[in-house]
Amino acid sequence: MDEARVVLCGANAYEQKYYFNEDFKGIPDSIKDELRIICVLFTEEVGGIFTIVFGEDGSVMLETDAEENDIYYDEISSGLLVSEIRRKRQELLESLSLYYRVFIKHEDVGALLEEE
Repeated sequence: MDEARVVLCGANAYEQKYYFNEDFKGIPDSIKDELRIICVLFTEEVGGIFTIVFGEDGSVMLETDAEENDIYYDEISSGLLVSEIRRKRQELLESLSLYYRVFIKHEDVGALLEEE
């Protein structure tokens, strides 16, 4: 895995596919289902490619991209939808960050809880 950036999951409107990184198979199925719904609905509504990625510090990033010649991709809606997901799913995103830092990066749980 690339330490700087690790893809958790994503959806691609062009290929109509969903990807989940098996390195995170320990995440509960209900969370995996929720992630699938978020990714697929995003690409259904906006188009392009949507990924949920962990940064080096464990932060969760929502990334969206489109092919250069995609006239149907709506960049404004994309930004608005990313903001809405961040707002409505803040607890989920924080939990994913904690999961990544504890189970993947093996950071000390006690130290992480003291940060909050």
